[in-house]
Amino acid sequence: MRKHCITILNRTAAESGDFGVDGDGIEWAEAATVHAAIDWAKGMRALNAGSVDAYAVIIVRMDWNNIINMRSRISWNGDIFQILPETFHPDKQANTIQFNAQVIVD
Repeated sequence: MRKHCITILNRTAAESGDFGVDGDGIEWAEAATVHAAIDWAKGMRALNAGSVDAYAVIIVRMDWNNIINMRSRISWNGDIFQILPETFHPDKQANTIQFNAQVIVD
């Protein structure tokens, strides 16, 4: 069930500055808000054991769209997550996108 609302953040166009391309930092813009199913990637055993990294990785499943890509970020539950590129699996025919995402800690 896709009961969570997530915001897809895509990178804005690269800008040249005094310090080169993206010298002033990378900026992200909200591209869309979609519904998704979100689960903790480590499972209940890791959560119950208090594993430090158990809270950092989520599994996201959503309907297929051409807005998100493996370089996008998502915002959910007040946190920003980076997609783990090797886990990004879009399937247009099955109308699904599934990936793991890791929380970004500032």
